[in-house]
Amino acid sequence: MTRRPRLVLLGALVFLVLSVVFGAEATGRLKTQGYDDPRSESSRAALVAAERKGASPNLVVVAQARGGSVDDPSVRSAGEGLTRHLAAQPQVSAVTSYWTGGAAELRGRDGHAAMLVAHVDGEGEQLAARVKQLREELTTPAASGTALTVHVGGTALADAELQDVSESDLKRAESFVLPGTLILLVLVFGSVVAAALPLLIGVLAVAGTLLVLSALGAVTDVSVFALNLTTALGLGLGIDYGLLIVSRFREELAAGYHPRNAAIRTVRTAGHTIAFSAATVSAALATLLVFPPYFLRSFAYAGIAVVVIAAVSAVTVLPALLTLLGTRVNAWPVPWRRRVHAGSGSRFWAGLARIVVRRPLIAALPVIGLLVVLAGPFAHAGFATPDDRALPVSASSRQTGDLVRGTFDMKGSSALTVVMTGAPSPSAQAEYTRRLSALPQVAQVVGPPAAGPGRLSVVPLVDPQSRAAQQLVHDIRASPVPAGTEVLVGGPSAVLVDAKATVGDRLPLALAVITLTTFLLLLGFTRSLLLPLKAIALNALSLAAVLGAMVWIFQTGHLHQLLDFTPGPLSTTMPVLLFCIVFGLSVDYEVFVLARIKEAHDAGQDNADSIVSGLAHTGGIVTTAGALLAFTLLSFGTSQVSLLQFFGIGAGLGVLLDATLVRGVLVPALMRLAGDLNWWAPRLLRRKEPSPAPRPPPAPARRCPPGRIAVRASVRTPVRTHAPARH
Repeated sequence: MTRRPRLVLLGALVFLVLSVVFGAEATGRLKTQGYDDPRSESSRAALVAAERKGASPNLVVVAQARGGSVDDPSVRSAGEGLTRHLAAQPQVSAVTSYWTGGAAELRGRDGHAAMLVAHVDGEGEQLAARVKQLREELTTPAASGTALTVHVGGTALADAELQDVSESDLKRAESFVLPGTLILLVLVFGSVVAAALPLLIGVLAVAGTLLVLSALGAVTDVSVFALNLTTALGLGLGIDYGLLIVSRFREELAAGYHPRNAAIRTVRTAGHTIAFSAATVSAALATLLVFPPYFLRSFAYAGIAVVVIAAVSAVTVLPALLTLLGTRVNAWPVPWRRRVHAGSGSRFWAGLARIVVRRPLIAALPVIGLLVVLAGPFAHAGFATPDDRALPVSASSRQTGDLVRGTFDMKGSSALTVVMTGAPSPSAQAEYTRRLSALPQVAQVVGPPAAGPGRLSVVPLVDPQSRAAQQLVHDIRASPVPAGTEVLVGGPSAVLVDAKATVGDRLPLALAVITLTTFLLLLGFTRSLLLPLKAIALNALSLAAVLGAMVWIFQTGHLHQLLDFTPGPLSTTMPVLLFCIVFGLSVDYEVFVLARIKEAHDAGQDNADSIVSGLAHTGGIVTTAGALLAFTLLSFGTSQVSLLQFFGIGAGLGVLLDATLVRGVLVPALMRLAGDLNWWAPRLLRRKEPSPAPRPPPAPARRCPPGRIAVRASVRTPVRTHAPARH
């Protein structure tokens, strides 16, 4: 890469252009939903019902009388006309209305509102376009008349609005994060050129991942929320890796090495660390592939792609660019930035490390106590599948959903679908229908022919996310079925029951995979048995603290006024997603710190001194990287979608805790307590490796070719042949 740097940069430019051109199609190929297992009973029920033209309602229309009751002649006439208008629309089927023989529960409790439910055919962008067009048509006076005020919602419209809002939030976050990150990097490096290099890696990672998602979206289901992870993780890890490379390169320049040799030495040290970091983060994200819902699998696709592209770019594009820049990496310095000695380490982090090493128990116990207290609320976590309440109150589907929940006894849009295979006799099916009608929390059972042959629609009296609704699913599945038939139960409550079962069943396997892969990778990196176990234990503790804080914020409802979200149970998939992402990022920072500690230990320093030296050289980098990544992640806390708020705030909090308290206090404290056991390993792993880059003595000018001046940490005045070197 340093021998043909211009060719490398040309290849990177071509890759960037292709990624931007073809990756722009990614948005149109991605989908919402994907929270359920396609092999679950609820998914099979939905598939069979759709084949029989009896799919569950996905469009809800609430019509409010502008005066009087919904039973007044003028209002009834307008309602019947609205029903006919909806039924006449193409791709609309299974229309049920209060005014055309629907159940009494389709009438609001106060008598001023009535409900219509229907199914709109299609999927993806096609379905989204249809339901948004229906929303516009049904709310016009031509459809509703002057006697009614019409609100349109349902799962199909909620999905469409969720995608629109998430895309707008992503654009706003990007417009805010990119310039903000550049400003922070300038403050960290004290040079505009040095600051722009990590951001370049982030841009390459984001653009390349969009290309990957566009290709995957053409052949499989990919969630639209993968775009948000792409932006956050792409910029975050790109900056992490770029920060590590640029910092080490400036350190090697200060030691007197020629720019090309400095770049090579940088890749042999920092590049080695990045390779292991990328492997551990990718392994953590690959654990999401254990879970069947494509919502989780999509984050694995995006995460692995962005990590690999960021790592490859950092060890190929940056060395080429740094070789060409040389000492100009410090060009365009900011005037207020204080000069520091490159390679000398941070006095603050060295001082903190000495305090922790001197009193490890006193330093560690308060931090462990804080993390345990934060983890406490997670013991009371509840779970649900996302619905319109993830949207802001200004969204049409959210307003309609609030009307249904507050005005009607019957949850018509949340009906359970009961599909019978085989051919039961009419009497057996009638008896089964009566049995279901007698179950608690059932408002109505709609049977054939209105619901289609072999299909029943069980309308609940309770919220579909409630425990009572979940118990109703279990009761239906436990009820005796007609002889010679198999019964499949679907619908929103059944999806929630199956989603919780899917996550619960696969969680032990996921934990085993992520623990084993992390242990093996860190074992190979550190050649120690204890350090990988310590890293896994600390990661588990910090993750428990993050999840407990998320329950306190999003389920209990603290900060809901500040963040403008609706408190409620956690999504079944989001804690799993948060676990894998934060775990991977925690190992990322663990590798950064351990790499420098191991380098010092291999160079002959004892356990305590190597801890101080390693933290002095990496504490500032890890904290800066964590702060920049947290800045990117926390920007999603301003989203209007509660799912994105949960992701951004949870991951941002996890990164901040890990980059400060865990890496700055707990890691050195526990390593000091372990002593020489940190470096014990079986004989097979005891092979002594030379330090990849021993620190040389101050280099004479003859190291550089004719016409160049060596850059040393002691240089304080500008050299006439070069721009001032700032470190």
